[in-house]
Amino acid sequence: MPSLAEQTVAGIALSHHAYIPVLEKYSLDFCCHGKKTLEQACSEKQLPLNEVVKELSSSVTTCQPKIPLWEMPIDQLISYIEVTHHYYIRNSIATIHGHILKVATKHRDRYPHMRIVLDLFAAIVEEMLPHMEKEEKILFPRIHQLAAGENMDPILGFGPGYLSAPIHMMKAEHDTAQQLMREIRNLTNNYTPPANACNTHRVCLAELTAFDEDLQLHIDLENNILFPKALQLVAGLHIAMKK
Repeated sequence: MPSLAEQTVAGIALSHHAYIPVLEKYSLDFCCHGKKTLEQACSEKQLPLNEVVKELSSSVTTCQPKIPLWEMPIDQLISYIEVTHHYYIRNSIATIHGHILKVATKHRDRYPHMRIVLDLFAAIVEEMLPHMEKEEKILFPRIHQLAAGENMDPILGFGPGYLSAPIHMMKAEHDTAQQLMREIRNLTNNYTPPANACNTHRVCLAELTAFDEDLQLHIDLENNILFPKALQLVAGLHIAMKK
């Protein structure tokens, strides 16, 4: 396989969505002038090829958990969600939104549905950013508190809805985000680029595919592993308090 330096800028952009922010940082055009190799593009812009390659290579490294997620202690599981999924959403939305906006604006006559995709993605962002804030500032601290055995007196706030109420809200917001993502998936024919789509359009759909996959993993991890673990913890503490 050719090295990154030997690949075209368009080929690099289409091979992995994580490369895009690095290419855009250096103003390396993967759309209209994407047929140039990375080496040629860097040479024309007088960019340090080795540094660009190094940044591209490091952008796709991922932190894989050493133990299965369902076996993680609850505190470690929360940290994994924050570092992996919350971080990804916060750091990808601006890039993805910018690419959707570019396609929806530049090609609005050929692809009018991309304007709807833009609005739907904006709605997902409006849903998920405060959602993650509520998890990090309300729900997760409560789970940490209970896991540490603190504030066990129901009078001080450890009532029946202490975890179940925010969990119910988080699951409802998960449903909303999934429905919005489902609408985007349908509008884009399961993220299939049109035959004559430009590279930005193709990259945009690849990014949406990755965002969708991450969102589903994120929600599945919380709904089916973290939340049941947390509620099981509450049930055990209630039993212990009655003894």
